[in-house]
Amino acid sequence: MKTTPIDYIEFKASDMESTKVFYSSIFGWIFTDYGPNYTAFSESGVTGGFELTIDPIVNGALVVLYHENLEEILEKVISAGGMITKEIFEFPGGRRFHFTDPSGNELAIWSEK
Repeated sequence: MKTTPIDYIEFKASDMESTKVFYSSIFGWIFTDYGPNYTAFSESGVTGGFELTIDPIVNGALVVLYHENLEEILEKVISAGGMITKEIFEFPGGRRFHFTDPSGNELAIWSEK
């Protein structure tokens, strides 16, 4: 039994506006700004936020998203300016790929298909 579920995920962003456009256009996330340096997101399955930074973004948490059609979502990621860091590969139980967003955060998307 899980006793400590993920409740919030926080990322850094080097460009707040391009980050919001990226996630809203691909995944439909909704953003609420809390001043010029922070925005929270919802409608993602878990809540979280982005904090504006001028420092290089390194060693961020790898958040894994789900989509039933990897090829379809991969094209959307590329079209929105995402950079593929690992092409679609198989693993026990499914397939996934990794990408970076406009601020350099690395994420993955998986599917059992």
